[in-house]
Amino acid sequence: MTWADFYLICFVVGFGFSLLSLLAGNSHWHPHLPHLGGHGALPGGHAGPIRGTGQAASAATKGGAGVSPFNFATLTAFLAWFGGAGYLLTRYSGLWTLVAMAFALLAGLLGSTIVFLFLAKVLTSPEEAMNPADYDMVGVLGRTSLPIRAGGTGEIIYSQAGTRRTCGARSEDGSAIARGVEIVVTRYDKGIAYVRKWEDMAGEQAGS
Repeated sequence: MTWADFYLICFVVGFGFSLLSLLAGNSHWHPHLPHLGGHGALPGGHAGPIRGTGQAASAATKGGAGVSPFNFATLTAFLAWFGGAGYLLTRYSGLWTLVAMAFALLAGLLGSTIVFLFLAKVLTSPEEAMNPADYDMVGVLGRTSLPIRAGGTGEIIYSQAGTRRTCGARSEDGSAIARGVEIVVTRYDKGIAYVRKWEDMAGEQAGS
């Protein structure tokens, strides 16, 4: 077996498995990122044992998790680039064998690095690693953007997963809530958030 044959085999194996993984939609390229929950800061500077809106979890996920540089995708990319570059250099250049191998190794590292950066920056973005807990409405803090009349429906505005959102809302106890009042979602059913005033819940916690 010549060096050209060796490089050609590496290229065929690496390219073939890369193509197969791409066509099969290899789910192992998408790492499962841990969800980090916690107590969030409340509107208006309050603090208490209320679940945050998911922004802290998203930020922690961005900074604390990633893709290992040693995985199937980067390995196959290395083989393909290493084999392809080595084959071309061996067949069409007059470089010594060791020099050609050195350039082939550099090409393999370049290819695997490009694939690794793609996986780390694109496939592990927050949109690709959504955790249902980040979108749980119970415990979400916000304000009424439209007043909630007694026994009726209004609207709240809140922040969740880094996005400003609105939602139809009703008072948990059926009382009226004016516009601009800080609220906490206590229940969510069929697209309607059932809320209580934050000051009422804070008062109950202080009394207990």
